Amino acid sequence: MRRVAIVGTGLTKWGVRNATYKELVQEAGKDLFDDVPNLDKKHVDSLFVGSALVDRLAFQAYPAPLVAEQLGLTPSRMVMRTEMACVSGQSAIRVAWASIVAGLSDVAVVVGAEKMNTPNMAETQASMACVLDREWDGVNGLNAPPYFALIAQRHMHEYGTTEEQLAEVSVKNHDYAATNPYAHYPKRVSREKVLSSAKIAPPLKLLDCSGITDGAAAVLMTHEGLAKKYTDTPVFVEGLGQAQSGSLVVNLESLTTWHPLRRAAQEAFKMAGVTIRDMDLAETHDCFTISEIMEYEDLGLCEKGQGGQFVMDGQSRIGGTLPTNLRGGLLGCGHPLGATGVAQAIEIVRQFKAQVPEDRYVGGEWGLCHNLSGNANNHALMVLRRGG
Repeated sequence: MRRVAIVGTGLTKWGVRNATYKELVQEAGKDLFDDVPNLDKKHVDSLFVGSALVDRLAFQAYPAPLVAEQLGLTPSRMVMRTEMACVSGQSAIRVAWASIVAGLSDVAVVVGAEKMNTPNMAETQASMACVLDREWDGVNGLNAPPYFALIAQRHMHEYGTTEEQLAEVSVKNHDYAATNPYAHYPKRVSREKVLSSAKIAPPLKLLDCSGITDGAAAVLMTHEGLAKKYTDTPVFVEGLGQAQSGSLVVNLESLTTWHPLRRAAQEAFKMAGVTIRDMDLAETHDCFTISEIMEYEDLGLCEKGQGGQFVMDGQSRIGGTLPTNLRGGLLGCGHPLGATGVAQAIEIVRQFKAQVPEDRYVGGEWGLCHNLSGNANNHALMVLRRGG
């Protein structure tokens, strides 16, 4: 089986951008091609585009050929758009990996992009609610903030998790976002500011929630035989896992244990031949502060119910058990759905290549990317290893 590597990266500034979907794609593409100056575009034989809501928010139901044209690519082997809500970007990387392993592709560009800020934000909110079962959970108001508030309330009830512990996740991630020039919210916040921010869905407050953000990210992928043509430091995809459970909230296995995350992690680590203890850094899906606390627990970093204390003890900061979300996470960077999974991989790659600010540099050899989607019923993990 051919080993597959990420050999180039490109990223836009994230935020409320005065830019169209096309322009965001162009910006990420230029950054990618600048990163790999010896790439001949005619050698890119495949393109994979991760976009969740491009149909509804950019009115483009057929984005892959559009993206190819915007980037000046003429792929001749594989062209595909992947949609899995917040997992869309990592899904595009996963399909590119599978295509290269299978020999259907040799050199692939992966783009994750989302234009989420529209003239009428009610349209964005209504579109995001379509991720859940529209006929039941949707009409009963279980879009993202109320659903994750339900998770937080239950976790507090069962384990004594506190609002201060939730707030500390936001404080940590904004501390790291302040080192990230690409972030939507590149500034620090105090715990008091988080706790006093506007209530969204109790106990979740404004600064417990990730932002509605425009952005794009891109990576170049190829097999081991070609990797050194493009970079001295390829980053190999060594493990992948994905698991799903149910759709309706009433059919979920648990509110306080994400069993699909546990199953996906087991698969990814088994494939890579490592454990969570081998990871040097992690990018996890902190769409809400309770999410990151749950992820500590279900990844096996601490006992169930101890995630709040884990973050309070600084165990997810640099110098702790596992530095997590060093680019600022979704809370600090924002969350353009299709771009997030690709940007997470870019952070790991740039860490391994010492291309991040010293304030958040860890480096290392092993990194983890995690995404969830919907009502946390779908989880995907990717284990990356530094080569070179």
